[in-house]
Amino acid sequence: MLLSPLKPLAYASSALSQDLSSPSSSSSSYRPAVVLPGLGNNTADYQKLEVTLRGYGVSTVVAKVARIDWLRNAAGLVDPNYWRGTLSPRPVLDWYVLMRVDEAVKEAKELAQGGPLSLVGHSAGGWLARLYMEEYGISDISLLLTLGTPHLPPPKGVSGVIDQTRGLLYYVEKNCSKAVYTPELKYVCIAGRYLQGARLFGNPSESVDSAIPMESLEPSSEVAVINDVSTSTSTAPTLRARFVGQGYKQVCGQADVWGDGVVPEVSAHLEGALNISVDGVYHSPVGSDDMLRPWYGSPAIVEQWIHHLLS
Repeated sequence: MLLSPLKPLAYASSALSQDLSSPSSSSSSYRPAVVLPGLGNNTADYQKLEVTLRGYGVSTVVAKVARIDWLRNAAGLVDPNYWRGTLSPRPVLDWYVLMRVDEAVKEAKELAQGGPLSLVGHSAGGWLARLYMEEYGISDISLLLTLGTPHLPPPKGVSGVIDQTRGLLYYVEKNCSKAVYTPELKYVCIAGRYLQGARLFGNPSESVDSAIPMESLEPSSEVAVINDVSTSTSTAPTLRARFVGQGYKQVCGQADVWGDGVVPEVSAHLEGALNISVDGVYHSPVGSDDMLRPWYGSPAIVEQWIHHLLS
């Protein structure tokens, strides 16, 4: 089921709107949040998001990651499973999941004083959060909110598509718990609709809306589209759209779909979660502009999903 358009203020309850007008008034009642950086990002990239969340009264801890840390993933090159496309997260990702995330969660637990936590995973940080939850359990976590996370592995057997995670997303899909949206634990998956990709050659023969039948979505995978102002066009796709489309194809197997410029919309949602798409949202804090090219953590975009951290 597609809900469109959906205005941010209509999406929140009247009580929530009152909270947003004075965000720091009841800080002690809100769960602390742990922000998990995405691939190639460092802690400093999320400094403004951290300030924004704290402005709403949400105590925030960003996992300590430096850009150079990601070079540790190169250890997977010596694993034969890397070349087979059957790579497992351990020990390649131990430095992130078992060290940096665990350190941040322990710091947030002190702030929570026995209460629950929220995990906010950006990009790869979202599925790395799922690995953490599988390894350590969910007793202290009541919300996983992901921002532009490529949750789904690429389809097998599609010409020209190579799994860039070398099997890691297949591992997550097979071994991690399914998404749920319950009073005890909520999964909220947010996707951005910044740019529609295009095939490398030729003109698109169909729009993304006809390419992905909405009736195929289960009720638990309902998608809400916030501020949907996109329209189909018959004009020839730009070189940029073709380039971005090739990136989308590596993630979901299809080039002419909507996405945030890096991750396709369809890959950023999970069956069983509350799935939300936000129009005009760019993937990364690097290269973003709060006015011209906002990303998931830009203040105006945070305003549209912050209520999930406050409820």
